[in-house]
Amino acid sequence: MIDKLVLFLCLTVGTSTTLLAATAPVPAPPQVAANAYLLVDFDSGKVLAERNIDHAIPPASITKIMTSYVVYHELAKNSFALDSLVPVSKKAWRMKGSRMFIEVGDKVSVADLLRGVVIQSGNDASVALAEYVAGSEESFAEIMNIHAQRLGMSNTVYRNSTGWPDGEHVTTARDIVTLSRALIAEFPEHYETYAEREYTFNGIVQYNRNKLLWRDDSVDGVKTGHTQEAGYCLVSSAKRGDMRLIAVVLGAQSEDARVAASRKLLGYGFRFFETHKLYSADQSLSEIRVWKGTAETLAIGLRKDLFVTIPRGQYKKLDAALQVSDAATAPARKYQSLGKVRVTLDGELVEERPLLALQDIAEGNLWQQARDTVLLLFH
Repeated sequence: MIDKLVLFLCLTVGTSTTLLAATAPVPAPPQVAANAYLLVDFDSGKVLAERNIDHAIPPASITKIMTSYVVYHELAKNSFALDSLVPVSKKAWRMKGSRMFIEVGDKVSVADLLRGVVIQSGNDASVALAEYVAGSEESFAEIMNIHAQRLGMSNTVYRNSTGWPDGEHVTTARDIVTLSRALIAEFPEHYETYAEREYTFNGIVQYNRNKLLWRDDSVDGVKTGHTQEAGYCLVSSAKRGDMRLIAVVLGAQSEDARVAASRKLLGYGFRFFETHKLYSADQSLSEIRVWKGTAETLAIGLRKDLFVTIPRGQYKKLDAALQVSDAATAPARKYQSLGKVRVTLDGELVEERPLLALQDIAEGNLWQQARDTVLLLFH
């Protein structure tokens, strides 16, 4: 038997772009001059604008988002520290393209090299870090691919740490958003580097190539990229109030075009949508009866925070309902599915998540099991 319980809480509902348009007068997403683009809310993951988001393309220096992500993981594992010194090899020193101008034989701190990767997009810094972490750039690329698969970046293959052109080195707009969300969520203390406009190394002032940092104070990342094969690319993230958006623009015709496209996408998202948090992870939303167990009640809720994105001005039209199993029989396992939460806007279903057990409940003793067996006959 399923019982329905309508919760009168301050909730918000997220949905696809098509459904949002059906519930509020939101204009169609802007068309921007790029081969592929994607606009996503950071917290809810809702897609607000898209084109060719699963089309595999060369990522150029967008690759370095994963390069830094791998290094941050190693720092979190205490494999080394930010002040650890990295020897500069001839391969790193000889790298062409964008550079931070490290010299062969020098020993440069991990912190400085990371700034060289993030701010200056240094190919030399990327290779130096790759060799330090994995012994060789080829082995580092294997680690990059392991992380990509773990994150669900199913259409991405890395062959180097820099984004240097390689026929097999590809990614997609969707995968780039997946990686960018992981970077920001898992390493906020390191992500702050992406907002730095400049830094000085060996007396040379190096400027961040993300020009949006100068044109929009809400922008705090993420990364630029350019090769002849990839065109001009920009991954941007901006936060206004409690709402963060991520925009990916790939294959624009110029630096100005990628900036203009990104600003147009971000402006659209912030102007017409808003994001709210409904529930926290592991928050008890209801309780159900448990039979034959060491406890008689079981709290149920969600495994992850639930954020949703809706058209602006629609907040008061939301309803949320729990559809909950009326009882369970022990043993109950944590995160076992026992119902679902459904959120609607003007009667339209806009979000649905499974309700899960928030704890384990073991089988009771013989007396508890016998007692509940009898009680169940009359339930």
